[in-house]
Amino acid sequence: MERLERSGRCLRAALARGRVRRRLPALLLAIVVLGSALKDNDLVPDTPLQNKRNPLNVYFVKLAWAWTLWLLLPFIALTTYELSRSRLLHGRARSALLALRRLCALLVGTAVWFLCTQLFLHVENLTGECSLRAKPGQPPRVYTSKPECHQDGGIWNGFDISGHCFLLSYCAMMILEEVAVLEALAMDRRSKLHVVINVLFVSLCLLTVIWVFMFLCTALYFHDFSQKLLGVLIEHALGSEQASAWLMARSCSGLPFAVELEQKRSDVAEISWGKSNF
Repeated sequence: MERLERSGRCLRAALARGRVRRRLPALLLAIVVLGSALKDNDLVPDTPLQNKRNPLNVYFVKLAWAWTLWLLLPFIALTTYELSRSRLLHGRARSALLALRRLCALLVGTAVWFLCTQLFLHVENLTGECSLRAKPGQPPRVYTSKPECHQDGGIWNGFDISGHCFLLSYCAMMILEEVAVLEALAMDRRSKLHVVINVLFVSLCLLTVIWVFMFLCTALYFHDFSQKLLGVLIEHALGSEQASAWLMARSCSGLPFAVELEQKRSDVAEISWGKSNF
């Protein structure tokens, strides 16, 4: 438990204060550029990670939004409730209501993820064609979608915007935005709630490391440069601070803590991680 506490303190020092959050977008763009250059020049060694069936891709990347949602749901609910009680001095009912409203951010995130995924599939269908030899004695069939082509054993050649680059960067940035709330949260280290929040926080940090690592693997082994670049640029456009504040403010009537803390840093300047009990 003490090791978990030390890990939590070290991670909070880097993540909750926003240094990693501010630098990650530039890092992801650099990974796309450098990774694509290595891939195009055949400088990437063969590893099991280039196989789409590797365990990290099958059990984590394919379910990236589910993993992110599963950990962020309790984290946002508990930290919002505790912050509302301790700093805003709200009652239990009002704090619970505020926590529910803050969870609307995940509903917005889910909608963005779904709509972008459908958009990427639509673009690939519009720009592609099926490579398949016609059977003897039969006229060539016109395929209008990737599933139809694959069903008959063909290969669909279209502009495939990298959904992995979009989703992995989107999940990582959302996690870093939400853990920023810890900068204003002070709790007794002996409380059970502190332990639960700390476990969730460390788990979210580990998940972020996995997302960035798999983003690197995608840049090295899959997609063309333009497909990867467009995927990450779309995420950066949707995940900018202005877009996040706009979505939260209009989609939820709850307090967007990450945005408020960034705008009102002076209100929590007296909180010191070295002196607080959290």
